[in-house]
Amino acid sequence: MCFSNLLRLYKPPSTETNPTLEDPTPDYMNLLGMIFSMCGLMLKLKWCAWIAVYCSFISFANSRSSEDTKQMMSSFMLSISAVVMSYLQNPQPMSPPW
Repeated sequence: MCFSNLLRLYKPPSTETNPTLEDPTPDYMNLLGMIFSMCGLMLKLKWCAWIAVYCSFISFANSRSSEDTKQMMSSFMLSISAVVMSYLQNPQPMSPPW
């Protein structure tokens, strides 16, 4: 059997019949982004706010186009507001922890 025939015969499994094939990374990064955003806002930790922005970008990059984007965009806006508020309260640059 030729390789091109094998490619034609192959059908990838659908995620509707097998939910274990779904990637949970966007959901985890969305949750981590919200947790770090709240820590950045409440504890005024700039590094937490920046990690929240990073997690939001990862969540956006790994999401599917068919997913609802409301929760992801709210997480992204929360992380951006955490960065803005932490720098409005203390405009000094971040000092290294060492």
